[in-house]
Amino acid sequence: MKKIAHLFLVLIVIPWLLQGALQAQESPPQPEQVEQTAPSIQAPTDRAELEAFLEGIMIAYMESRHIAGATLAVVKDGEIFFTKGYGYADVEERTPVDPEKTLFRPGSVSKLFTWTAVMQLVEQGKIDLDADINIYLRDFKIPDTYPEPVTMTHLMTHTAGFEDVINEMGARSPEDLVPLAEFLARKMPARVRSPGKLTSYSNYGTALAGYILEKVAGVPFEDYVEENIFKMLDMQHSTFRQPLPSHLEDYMSGGYTYKNGLFRAEGFEYINGLAPAGSMSTTAADIAKFMIAHLQHGKYGENRILEEETAKLMHTQLFSHDPLVDGNAHGFWEMTYNNLRALVHGGDTIWFHSLLVIIPEKKLGLFVSFNSEGGSWPVYDNLMKAFLNHYYPAPEPVDIKPPPGFKLRANRLSGSYGVTRVVSTTYEKLMALMMAVKVEANEDSTLLITMPMGLGSKQWVEIEPLVFREVGGQDTVVFRENSKRRITYAFFGQIPILAAVKLAWYETPGFHYTLLAICMILFLSTLGWPASALSKLFCRHKKEIPGAPWLVRFIAGGMSALYIIFLIGMFSVVSDYMELIFGVPPLLKILLILPILSALLTIGALFFAYIGWKNKYWTVCGRLHYTLVVLASLVFLCFLAYWNLLGFHF
Repeated sequence: MKKIAHLFLVLIVIPWLLQGALQAQESPPQPEQVEQTAPSIQAPTDRAELEAFLEGIMIAYMESRHIAGATLAVVKDGEIFFTKGYGYADVEERTPVDPEKTLFRPGSVSKLFTWTAVMQLVEQGKIDLDADINIYLRDFKIPDTYPEPVTMTHLMTHTAGFEDVINEMGARSPEDLVPLAEFLARKMPARVRSPGKLTSYSNYGTALAGYILEKVAGVPFEDYVEENIFKMLDMQHSTFRQPLPSHLEDYMSGGYTYKNGLFRAEGFEYINGLAPAGSMSTTAADIAKFMIAHLQHGKYGENRILEEETAKLMHTQLFSHDPLVDGNAHGFWEMTYNNLRALVHGGDTIWFHSLLVIIPEKKLGLFVSFNSEGGSWPVYDNLMKAFLNHYYPAPEPVDIKPPPGFKLRANRLSGSYGVTRVVSTTYEKLMALMMAVKVEANEDSTLLITMPMGLGSKQWVEIEPLVFREVGGQDTVVFRENSKRRITYAFFGQIPILAAVKLAWYETPGFHYTLLAICMILFLSTLGWPASALSKLFCRHKKEIPGAPWLVRFIAGGMSALYIIFLIGMFSVVSDYMELIFGVPPLLKILLILPILSALLTIGALFFAYIGWKNKYWTVCGRLHYTLVVLASLVFLCFLAYWNLLGFHF
């Protein structure tokens, strides 16, 4: 299960929701525990004090989470206030991390450079945020699935309505990399909802924006960013190019896993066909310059990457599910913490995990990146909150008493909620089974919300109708109802990049797992267990009537055996998450033949079930058992069709 969970950690890149707790390691110290040793200070003013404060946190996290190296930068009042490297860029050679020169892979933090570049063209009048993006596309077009066209605003706010794209996101070598235009045309996701309604984080959407930038600017994406952002900010150790340019190769940090007490270096991670969404390599010092430019409304030194009004516009909210929860700015995510409005973006590859935070009202920015799989969401999220709690503390949250009568309303909120960022049309849809959010009513008139993938639970108390505050915390959840007063959605304040959709009973993981279990028991029963035990229990006074041809049992047994082999094989495929990233695993292509064969056998089994009752084969229990197995096959085929596993849906 750890490997399956890690797949979502990497691909869904939902750094606010789906990472970190999957590591079988000791939990890192919480920010509050670290803070107890130092008094709260309003704003960092002393570099030595800041270094000492961060040192304790970073060492604790790196030791407990087995992180080989990290790089960090803090900017304040238009200058780089502090940078430092921690641990090693190369463990074997004992090469320390240098924040000025060591390159890390910041993952989706790269998107902020893409959106900044897009805003440059908006500023020049070459891109209209509210125009149908098809006017900019030449090699392919977005289908008109819905009356409303997809606009650049939708791409920026992750509200285009695309399903997710997982398959072929990674490449094993430079030779396997697919050009941007070719990948976008071939891997175009289905439009599964009207644009502008709900957020669903989309790497494809950002890459599509990068492609539009290419077409409008008339130069390759990498060239444009180098000339109009990197050069303007003197970012000499940054690139979107894959493989790395020769003059930067020696500065690249390794990415690390930790197994059997040792760090193991992994290969360079190639982002396939989605470069504008996450292929950047950079240093903490270079990112610091980018943060300064945004905090100074586009200005860095004597240069500008954005005009002041454009920069201010980029930092304003562009979409939110509800006025009571944070939303998306023009590429940045909003996050309110300790009564401060921050603009943030997380980024995760397989091995690297990063976070960029700017607080415009304080003219402050923080960037951190870790080069090991243990550095995922809990680490950088807790680090950010520890920093803000230390320098910008908020009053302790006031205990809120549940409103009277809430118990009577709680059941309408309870149930399973799916997340919007899922695949709908290919075999990867199956992953949604592991992505449900569970909402339950507690006896003390609070809600218990359990996040998927073992990420734990939190209590929530209602502060006004359908609005809940985290007990002992600052986060907010807002539920939405339809015109019939049925709950339809849940929106988490600190997760603006997706929404939770209330599932009907037949859509819930519990229902599908139950169906799967019943079917598997019946399929196994054709192999002798538990059919023999049940037969002795319920049919011990009956003697089997001879005469049934051997083919009857063979068909049912063969059909069941194929299903069992298929399920075992699917578990193996999903567990090998690396194969899913790099393309359709060869084993999966073979496995998907088995349900088709079973479907053919099911037709024969249906016929023999009829003949069995007509000719009174076996005992009544035997005929009933055979019929149940056939029905289980029909149900399982429906299950497979629902999850896009009947046929070749790649």
